[in-house]
Amino acid sequence: MLLSKVMLYFFSALIILSVLLPLIKKDHWTFRVFDYPRLQKMTLIAILLGVWLIFFRDTELWIDWMIMGLLFCQAAFLFYVIIPYTPLSKPMIKRVKDSGQPKLTVLVANVYQMNQHYDKLLKLVERRNPDVVFLLETDQKWQNGVQKIKDNYPHSIEVPKDNTYGLLFYSRLPLSESQVNYLIDEEVPSIIADVNFEGQTIRIYGLHPTPPVPQENEHSTDRDAEILLIGKEAKKHEGPCLVIGDLNDVAWSYSTKLFLKSSELLDPRRGRGIYSTFNANYWLLRWPLDHFFLSSHFRLIDMRVENHIGSDHFPISISVCVRSEEESEKLTADSEEKELVEKKIQAGINDDPR
Repeated sequence: MLLSKVMLYFFSALIILSVLLPLIKKDHWTFRVFDYPRLQKMTLIAILLGVWLIFFRDTELWIDWMIMGLLFCQAAFLFYVIIPYTPLSKPMIKRVKDSGQPKLTVLVANVYQMNQHYDKLLKLVERRNPDVVFLLETDQKWQNGVQKIKDNYPHSIEVPKDNTYGLLFYSRLPLSESQVNYLIDEEVPSIIADVNFEGQTIRIYGLHPTPPVPQENEHSTDRDAEILLIGKEAKKHEGPCLVIGDLNDVAWSYSTKLFLKSSELLDPRRGRGIYSTFNANYWLLRWPLDHFFLSSHFRLIDMRVENHIGSDHFPISISVCVRSEEESEKLTADSEEKELVEKKIQAGINDDPR
């Protein structure tokens, strides 16, 4: 019993630490990586609390009750963080029925550069028949492997790269303007595409910033700066716009919430579900890394995580229609948050981790 309780102390301390670390607003990966598995942490805390209450509910040691109290408080905190991404919360974007009105469908897929199942991606595109296809982690082999897509998607932006940050953008709708930008890192592109849809111009920002992990980038500074910089540009844009891609950040992180506030875009996940897209190979370790953020001109018809295509990410798709702009569900940034946004952007531009 002594050994089992020591082990319980050990695992309880680990999970408590993993919840506390992300509260420290530092950019180093050792803090930011724990933003991701908050649902998993809540589940582990529930299991640990169950063990404590089943086997040690009669304890008279104050440290045992302190640990149980901390675990309970952290479970409540994690539930509070995650609940906006469940049907228990109010949606940010209204859903409308698919009643035959013109709709825009976008498919986003981080294909995993080493993956060679080009046929699975092409079959998914054929089956879902989206208007826009945005592929990430694409090198020259991927560009060659999906060239058939141009038969139905003649308008394209192709930026293949061997560093896992290549982008391929295909549209059946005409593009009135397109740009390839290197906002923070000269090796990490992002795109802007103005798509002509039903007599309107819809701006799409596509990006794939670096994640805060040791083998990629030890700090989240570049990622946060790129996301916030694009959010700032999206807020300036007066017409309908979307921000899409693998942001290497989860929907419930502080930086994503800061992005939502500063861009005043809407997250279709809120009030509906988590829609985890990564990791496709390990069902216990999944969280939402691939995103759609929409201006308030849009109404949601459908959003879904697609079938496995051999990548470590599931593709994700969305169908929307355009309506008049609504203001009610936007998050807005206060003066302190606006100042923080500018500091984070400058930190990324100056390569100055915080």
